[in-house]
Amino acid sequence: MDPPFNEIYKTLLYKQITNTENNVPEIPFSFSVTAIVEEVELPVIDVSRLIDGAEKEREKCKEEIVRASKEWGFFQVVNHGISMDVLEKMRQEQIRVFRESFDNKSKSEKFSAGSYRWGSPSATCLRQLSWSEAFHVPMTDICDNKDFTTLSSTMEKFASESEELAYMLAEVLAEKSGRKTNFFRENCVRNTCYLRMNRYPPCPKPSEVYGLMPHTDSDFLTILYQDQVGGLQLIKDNKWIAVKPNPRALIINIGDLFQAWSNDMYKSVEHRVMTNPTVERFSTAYFLCPSYDAVIECSSDYPAYRNFSFREFRQQVQEDVKKLGFKVGLPRFLNHVY
Repeated sequence: MDPPFNEIYKTLLYKQITNTENNVPEIPFSFSVTAIVEEVELPVIDVSRLIDGAEKEREKCKEEIVRASKEWGFFQVVNHGISMDVLEKMRQEQIRVFRESFDNKSKSEKFSAGSYRWGSPSATCLRQLSWSEAFHVPMTDICDNKDFTTLSSTMEKFASESEELAYMLAEVLAEKSGRKTNFFRENCVRNTCYLRMNRYPPCPKPSEVYGLMPHTDSDFLTILYQDQVGGLQLIKDNKWIAVKPNPRALIINIGDLFQAWSNDMYKSVEHRVMTNPTVERFSTAYFLCPSYDAVIECSSDYPAYRNFSFREFRQQVQEDVKKLGFKVGLPRFLNHVY
């Protein structure tokens, strides 16, 4: 069932690291493991007020969303419109598909080629490893799937409800940053967004290997449904903090595109997933992405970033990961004119 982590990573995990590691380029601050200050609960926002609340309550809710997006880059939402029944079915179907043999998963015809991913086979040092597997599924794979299995129907339900939640939150953030609220429904449509199912198997070297490397998300918004195992950490005030799981909530985080589009008003915060020696962890994420041709323009007379297309951004990320072993992201697109 498990990917061949031990086989592929044997040299890095169980033998002395050679001097080749010294040839790896300078790495970001966040890759230097620092002590966890504490386990915290992210800001919790009841978003039912956006629909059912009086005007005063709606405005208060919007202010809470904006404040969390500025100060944390992450927050949690409750009464979000996605039923616990749908979430639990999503979790059970996810567990079932990951229980298939590695050979079946790697050759799966459930989704388009390349959807199944695992680890970091090209890693050259321990800090580049990701001890996890995932199905990274284009929304078109879900919508166009004529094989009406429990998995496909559950994914469709989860994705469609996540989509509406993402639109609602993105429109609040657009409104409060002075941008057009219709941008997302016009540019982030079904055939440009993704659903990702993650599994983090138990790891024999949890202190040395990440479940998911430190990174920021290359989208506008991410909606995450996670189990109660824990392991998600993010940077706050230049320190790594552990996120306390909340069984009632979905986690929302700002992506790189929203940070650029809002001219740094909202923050795309670096985060990672730690491994566990005995317990596996599952999560499902929905990514609100535009078309590759969509142009990201700063909302300012003095833009921090130059205009760039999503295609250009993705290509740069892929080049950096291939060359450096990690993503550089928005610093590549800083506007040096101002």
